[in-house]
Amino acid sequence: MIDIRPFASLGHADHGWLDARHHFSFADYYDPARMGWGAIRVWNDDRIAARSGFPPHPHRDMEIVTYVRSGAITHEDSLGNKGRTGAGDVQVMSAGTGVTHSDFNLEDEETTLFQIWIEADQRGIAPGWGAMPFPQKDRDDSFQLLASGQADDGALGSGPIDLRGAI
Repeated sequence: MIDIRPFASLGHADHGWLDARHHFSFADYYDPARMGWGAIRVWNDDRIAARSGFPPHPHRDMEIVTYVRSGAITHEDSLGNKGRTGAGDVQVMSAGTGVTHSDFNLEDEETTLFQIWIEADQRGIAPGWGAMPFPQKDRDDSFQLLASGQADDGALGSGPIDLRGAI
């Protein structure tokens, strides 16, 4: 079943540095008819102003996929992971038993991204993070698997991150 959600019908929050659209109930946006879809709990369409971002904050037992549409995001976490994910690329974080992280737009331009939170199949697994480039030429006029949880499919998300059937 296809559920068409016009952009204007999405939840909205404008924090100055962050202009977010929420496909499902999130933060101050609550719609009991839009609590998620299967294991997908959050799908946000974010615009992050230059030189700003999300300060350190904790998560646990959630798989978080970030697809950067324009600009770049720089991730840093309590496990010592740090990396920059640019436009067209994906980062995946498995919060597992708990991790504190930050994501900042350190660029001189706005960054746009989709952030997708998926409820973990298993609770209490080891946390992890990874990023992977997905060259535009490899996905022109076709779908490309970005994250899956399978070790041999060329996508991001093998190891502790279990996204089978979610993306």
